[in-house]
Amino acid sequence: MAPELPSSVLFCCDHNAIRSPMAEGLMKKFYGQTAYVQSAGVRNDLEIDGFAVAVCQELGIELARHRSRSFEEMQQWGDDLSGFDLIIALSPASQRQALELTRYYSLDVEYWPILDPAGIGRTRDDKLAAYRQSRDQIMERMAKRFGPPPEASE
Repeated sequence: MAPELPSSVLFCCDHNAIRSPMAEGLMKKFYGQTAYVQSAGVRNDLEIDGFAVAVCQELGIELARHRSRSFEEMQQWGDDLSGFDLIIALSPASQRQALELTRYYSLDVEYWPILDPAGIGRTRDDKLAAYRQSRDQIMERMAKRFGPPPEASE
């Protein structure tokens, strides 16, 4: 029996520019509209990373229009963290921030140690390989946590 999918998930990382947007896009693609899915970062000082866009595009996932946002902006815009069933942190800094912000909520925060591909590789092909590795780590963790994805929604 497949694990029950939470009704809302927030993925977070350092800048909301690579890992958490990839996780948000992958979750929406492979688990459909079953869960409300968002992403955020400790900071929002970077735009969506072009290599993250490229490796997700390989799977038909559009990230180019993603706008990076921080936990602080989420709260300013009315997205209350207590409204999420699950927060999945993809970096140590985002895990610390999520735990701090949710210390008074009955809310699960999980840490998935996903490779940060930023700065890895010298050539374009090397960089793409590192980003694919991060993307694939996220997909493996999703399948382990939420069960194999149903037919990918188009």
